[in-house]
Amino acid sequence: MTEEIIIAGFGGQGVLSMGKILAYSGVMQHKEVSWMPSYGPEMRGGTANVTVIISDERISSPILNAYDTAIILNQQSMDKFENSVKPGGLMIYDPNGITRHPVRKDINIYTIEAADEAAKLGLAKVFNMIVLGGFLKLKPLVAPEFLRKGLEKSLPSRHHSLIPDNERAVEIGKSLLKPAHQLN
Repeated sequence: MTEEIIIAGFGGQGVLSMGKILAYSGVMQHKEVSWMPSYGPEMRGGTANVTVIISDERISSPILNAYDTAIILNQQSMDKFENSVKPGGLMIYDPNGITRHPVRKDINIYTIEAADEAAKLGLAKVFNMIVLGGFLKLKPLVAPEFLRKGLEKSLPSRHHSLIPDNERAVEIGKSLLKPAHQLN
């Protein structure tokens, strides 16, 4: 099993953190993992993406041109990565701020209204974990106990009190996922 993932959005949406938590969780589960961030000089508001590969076998290269899964959090990322999902692959996106929805018919597409839910909860910082929950519902690459270990490893100890909120956000995300287009 090898899963090649691109997570893309604006800086400040937790794109890199989501990738790091997923990668650390994979490491804790004794998987082979690659985590390769890419971002502009802006810290917040600029575009950011991260490639995460989780595999049972050695990973030959972290550089990819096509992905099994794309997690898309803004329009610029939709424009850039929609055509990079392998046929039969998966796209998950938050429709908040998306003006041109995906049009491909050869991939499975799901929406997750994570931004709205995080705002309703008053927990904007768990937006990315809601999205991650939706992804893990469809592709349970890491077990919950390893996700917790990934959170503990990637979050600074001063933020460990937020781990229960993050775990709850993952569970909420699993319930928010809606199919937009599924292959038969």
